[in-house]
Amino acid sequence: MRTRSKPDVPAPESAWSEVVPGLWMGGHEYTGALGHLEFAVVRNEFDLVQTLLRLPGHGPDPGVRHQVWPIPDGPLDGTQLAGVIRLAEAACEAMSEGRSVLVRCYHGYNRSGLVVAHALMRQGSSAEAAIRLIRDRRSSWALHNELFVEYLRAGLATARLLEELTE
Repeated sequence: MRTRSKPDVPAPESAWSEVVPGLWMGGHEYTGALGHLEFAVVRNEFDLVQTLLRLPGHGPDPGVRHQVWPIPDGPLDGTQLAGVIRLAEAACEAMSEGRSVLVRCYHGYNRSGLVVAHALMRQGSSAEAAIRLIRDRRSSWALHNELFVEYLRAGLATARLLEELTE
């Protein structure tokens, strides 16, 4: 279940959106000013880029810290959830050091939303407040993957334990 294969899900209106100061979420394509799809290419706008779906030619520039953890926009196993948790921890650490962070997937809706929401929850936000903020700042389509919303409501550590029990 990938966002990009769902024709009823529109591309976002911007390459990336700031959710809270220093924490951005985005994707690899967006609808440009003229209404055409454009590629979102990261250069050196951010200090840390976390990529959940890697496509060639989309950056970041050499020298920019880049963490890649490909995951599907669907059910995640315990190892994949552990990676999401680690990315959120790294994002929080970078932000506490005053660095800017971009978390990106294909459109910047679900996979990036999962990492960003968990980072917000690590900083004290409830799951519901994190989801609302992300949808307000990025798009009403953000976190439309109900399974990811359930992961957040349960807590990623709990979801990870439950997934590992069923593997």
